[in-house]
Amino acid sequence: MPIYEFKCQECGKEFEKFLLSYSQISQVKCPECGSEKVVKKVSACAVGGDSGTSGGSCTAFG
Repeated sequence: MPIYEFKCQECGKEFEKFLLSYSQISQVKCPECGSEKVVKKVSACAVGGDSGTSGGSCTAFG
């Protein structure tokens, strides 16, 4: 289940939300003020691994 990052355009609150599908983004509301005026932020990628392996992946969403 992907985690998406959002920012409210009304109060400026930044928050994360677990969503089952990308289509649910249009239903996200700010947990602080309840506004539906939220924008999805561009998420950074995490890269990691342990010795002997090269690890890391990045999935970009919209």
